[in-house]
Amino acid sequence: MRDLALAGVLVALLALAVARPFVGVLAWSWISFMNPHQEGWGFVQTLPWAMMAFLATVFGCLVAREPRRFPTSALTILFVVFAVWITITSLAGIGPPEPRWNMWDLVIKVIAGLLLTAAMLTDRHRIDAMVWMIAISLGFYGVKGGIFTVMTGGVYIVLGPPGTMIGDRNHLAVALLVGLPLMNYLRLQARHRIVRIVLAFAMATTLIATVGSQSRGGLVALIATAGVFWLRSRGKILSGIVVAAAVAGVIAFMPDSWVERMNTIREYQQDDSAMGRINIWRAALALGLARPLLGTGFWGTHSQSIVDMVAPGVKARATHSIWLEVIADHGFPGFAIWLCILGVGIWYSVRIVRLAKSRPELRWAYDLSRMIQVSIVAYMTGGTFLSLSYWDQFWTLLVILGATLGLVRATAGQPARAGRVAAEGWRPQPAAGLRPAANRA
Repeated sequence: MRDLALAGVLVALLALAVARPFVGVLAWSWISFMNPHQEGWGFVQTLPWAMMAFLATVFGCLVAREPRRFPTSALTILFVVFAVWITITSLAGIGPPEPRWNMWDLVIKVIAGLLLTAAMLTDRHRIDAMVWMIAISLGFYGVKGGIFTVMTGGVYIVLGPPGTMIGDRNHLAVALLVGLPLMNYLRLQARHRIVRIVLAFAMATTLIATVGSQSRGGLVALIATAGVFWLRSRGKILSGIVVAAAVAGVIAFMPDSWVERMNTIREYQQDDSAMGRINIWRAALALGLARPLLGTGFWGTHSQSIVDMVAPGVKARATHSIWLEVIADHGFPGFAIWLCILGVGIWYSVRIVRLAKSRPELRWAYDLSRMIQVSIVAYMTGGTFLSLSYWDQFWTLLVILGATLGLVRATAGQPARAGRVAAEGWRPQPAAGLRPAANRA
């Protein structure tokens, strides 16, 4: 029965994607981010829903003739350049071809989806819709995991959906921390008290789920995220008390077994898991230095024969570092492109804050940018210990920043329209080659 219900919802979304392409973008994002089909038990789990949603959206774009132009920006250009470079490194890769090309196929599809998303985020309403989609996708597992942790006394580990990017407890912990600031942005912008209460509850349970994942890297990321969250929050005294009390309360709730596991952070030399990560970090850097131009191609550190080339005796495994994973996979040129993608996103956020700070009608953009800055810190801190270099949800946040900057620049250049912009959101002008958003999904 659950499979039939899920299939019915997904099929309905596919039909809507043909008529309303932006609905298709949201549907594709929901399927890719949350993996709702993994909540089924039968046939619904095996169907390629994300691919079907993407194709339906592309077909809908052709029918609706939307978007009219490709959004050329530093970020979209970098994504295209990165797609070209990972194709070159995959062709020159030295690892097993099947996993290498499977990963290439996944990342190329992600980039294609990001470019389509960038073209469709044309006003504030669509940006908020995408933020809601990310928050809901991550919040589902945050609320579910938080309630589970409370009901079981924190004894059991909170995991994400199996077979997905955030299925591992460490990946899930960082993903939840990335989602927390987005929930807070939506809470700040919500007009209805009930919505604000629901979002506050979701934030509390997501925090509990993050600790309940029993991820040591997640704890390190939580501390860093909490500090930046406080710096980026309104009302430093009150927010500081709330953040400190919330983190301390959740940690105090956890059982002794959790405390013992977290204490191993200080004694990492005696922990096999921690030393295994340090050894593979050294091997990944050595592979990057041995093949500085092209790297090994995707999945290099997973191949024992490749790891043995530079670090005999080190067990092949996931790199567990966003930084070193890209260096090993695509060499230093690939790492430079990947780093520029991250850097451009950070620069977008800083630029938005500067342009929107003194304009009340752009307070939403100011709040969104500052909260995404917290998400970026969570990603970089947690990602230092994880293989999340090609995570589509995080890249989507950068695309959201790019779209927001475009709206902020348009509003800043037209002060006479400020009041209407604040009420309705920015509308692209016909001269720019786009129809008014009122005629769209």
